[in-house]
Amino acid sequence: MIILGIILLILGFLFNISILWTLGIVVLVVGAALAIAGSTGHAIGGRRHWY
Repeated sequence: MIILGIILLILGFLFNISILWTLGIVVLVVGAALAIAGSTGHAIGGRRHWY
């Protein structure tokens, strides 16, 4: 999700589309939160590991 957020941010910046910029920020923040929660050992969505 972090990579998708970065891609959306870049595309939103290059094409000057504000909705892509906004979605990129949201996806990046959610991805970072899930990565932090997962690295601390908390189960996310009932699973401890995502493959």
